[in-house]
Amino acid sequence: MSSAPPAPAVTVVGIGADGWGGISALSQRALREAEVLIGGPRQLDLLPAACAGERVPWPTPLRPAVPKLLAAHAGRRICVLASGDPMFYGIGRALSEVLGAGVPHVLPHPSSVSYACARLGWPVEDTEVLTLVGRPAAALAAALHPGRRLLVLSAGAATPAEVAALLRERGFGPSRLRVLEQLGSERERQSEGVAEDWDLPPGDPLNVIAVDCRRAQGALRLASTPGLPDEAYEHDGQLTKRHVRAATLAALAPAPGELLWDVGGGSGSIAIEWMRAHRSCRAVTVERDAARAERITRNALALGVPALRVVTGGAPGALAGLPVPDAVFVGGGLTVPGLLEACWDALPAGGRLVANTVTLESEALLGEWYRRHGGELVRLAVAHAVPVGGFTGWRQAMPVTQWTVSKCPPHVSSGEPR
Repeated sequence: MSSAPPAPAVTVVGIGADGWGGISALSQRALREAEVLIGGPRQLDLLPAACAGERVPWPTPLRPAVPKLLAAHAGRRICVLASGDPMFYGIGRALSEVLGAGVPHVLPHPSSVSYACARLGWPVEDTEVLTLVGRPAAALAAALHPGRRLLVLSAGAATPAEVAALLRERGFGPSRLRVLEQLGSERERQSEGVAEDWDLPPGDPLNVIAVDCRRAQGALRLASTPGLPDEAYEHDGQLTKRHVRAATLAALAPAPGELLWDVGGGSGSIAIEWMRAHRSCRAVTVERDAARAERITRNALALGVPALRVVTGGAPGALAGLPVPDAVFVGGGLTVPGLLEACWDALPAGGRLVANTVTLESEALLGEWYRRHGGELVRLAVAHAVPVGGFTGWRQAMPVTQWTVSKCPPHVSSGEPR
């Protein structure tokens, strides 16, 4: 007969505010048999004396300490405590990255999201969840749409007031907020109010914030698709205008997890709307003018993508050392010697490059690159209706020449050059 497999070296146990009595018998057994118990002080305090293993609180910062702490207790039975479901914004992810997927044995507990949706009567699958643990409140802005329901994982007692302030600033003051504290425990409590007149004092640091999004009358409407109103951006005229921007994002074709280089950032609109396409999209924008670089940062905060990386410097020099992009947009400086070459060389096979220009000199350059590498060369022309005396006529904006190409292996053509 085959023997039972050995117990895993690392077990991750989810525990809620209801403490020891709320976890399963299997989780209780794992904790009693552990030689080392690792967790936050609050979590470790929930364990009874029957859990006799050495108690080790996580140091700060936590993430860099994970490999060293596991190595220090190698060969011993380790139990790591986590809040709720360890694989939902929890320590389970960090442990899986260090040990390999499936190596830690995970015993989950209902997450705070499950508890909150049960209390609110919200279907979990229709509720968007965001975390502000270790993240700025500005990250919420991209998720604000009328009628949407958000659950915000709080960083502490002060987070509800920060969320209310952001909602007011972004034109969502009428939104209803509910703060759910100590979910699952005997101390569970709920308070509520409206963002525009939120004045409740800080409560328990262990809380989740439910937001019913309602936009204020007259507030600017920001869609989830590319082509935000030009008024959404602070700019000095260096802005890819709305209709061209929408066409440019369509050509760039952002997909979850991809990285964009936005070269010649201007006001940052292309990089910002690339990141708004999906919360896992990443972008680096390169802008040589320091004042514009600061403006890009402000726009990124206002439009909900505070993780946008802004590099102040001139390309191609400022491109050195940047992570490999999935796509590159060049919105300025095309005629700078070596710029297109540097962007092209940085792209892996299958990567996309999109370049826009309004000048004849840059258009001639794009025509040459199109001849050599194929792709698609188009001219975008937009006209707006404007008053002409007592009538209405068309005012033509400067046409934009756009080259779009995917980088193929050397033996494969990316299109038929003309």
